[in-house]
Amino acid sequence: MDSFELNKIIAAVLMVALLVIGIGKLADVIFYVEKPKTPGYAIEVEQAVATSAEKGSVSTKEKIDIAALMAMGDIATGEKVFKKCAACHSIVKGGKNNIGPALYNVVGRQIGSVSDYKYSKALSEYGKEWSFEELNGYLLKPAKWIKGTKMAFAGLRKEKDRASVIMYLNQNSDNPLPLP
Repeated sequence: MDSFELNKIIAAVLMVALLVIGIGKLADVIFYVEKPKTPGYAIEVEQAVATSAEKGSVSTKEKIDIAALMAMGDIATGEKVFKKCAACHSIVKGGKNNIGPALYNVVGRQIGSVSDYKYSKALSEYGKEWSFEELNGYLLKPAKWIKGTKMAFAGLRKEKDRASVIMYLNQNSDNPLPLP
């Protein structure tokens, strides 16, 4: 290949590059679009009320209709869903603490009151009982319901699952509380 052919190839590549750049500049001149001052569109949205677990503040927890929630649950489903909890908690009478405390007789019990279990400071100082409402909020998102808890469980999103687990926990007690 002589130098004249090499010059033709280089000239062809340069011409294609110049043509592409030139067409781009020409298109910008012909199809000029003025950019908006503020990008995007304004969308009107009604203010949504966050659930108590999403707020994450102990003092601003909302009341929920616990009776309607508990009507969704059943003990058989609760037993199945509780298998997620059984990796860390025992539910049998006289059961030992595992990674988490034993949960027999938990409904109606003072939060953080199992004597031979080392609770996080947040749970030890919480000062409430495990009511149906407290269990529902805690099972939704434990870390947001009681800030500082060391329980690393992500939570149960489905209302039916939470209600079923609460019913199952209530059943596993010496004196089950009456459902609301």
